[in-house]
Amino acid sequence: MTATITTPRLTSFAPQFLVDDLEGAIAYYEKIGFTFGEPWDGFYAIGHLDGLELHLKEAPKNEGARQHRRHNEHLDAAAGVDGIEAFYEQCVAKGAKILKPLMATPWGTKDFYVEDPDGNIICFGGRPAAA
Repeated sequence: MTATITTPRLTSFAPQFLVDDLEGAIAYYEKIGFTFGEPWDGFYAIGHLDGLELHLKEAPKNEGARQHRRHNEHLDAAAGVDGIEAFYEQCVAKGAKILKPLMATPWGTKDFYVEDPDGNIICFGGRPAAA
């Protein structure tokens, strides 16, 4: 019998955000479109949106480090979005905390930053719609 060689391939890659209140974090991310199953042991949940995952873990975090990241615009995650303008409007309408509004970038895209209730900062960006 001939052995089949499988080429390794990454099939998922997801950020894990530390949160103070798992239920509150789930509610926040549901506002921007994620869906969640039942949390594991009350401290861990995985959200899904468009085939991607976001992991939330209720655990202590370092507030000083969190403030440093916010002050210096260090991101916790970045996401590419088709239809960036419509997604921005959806986030605004659903009450997401916008740190940086939708703006054109020097490299030809548009992006905006949101901050979740635990201080995690996410950049959403994408190509602008044709004028």
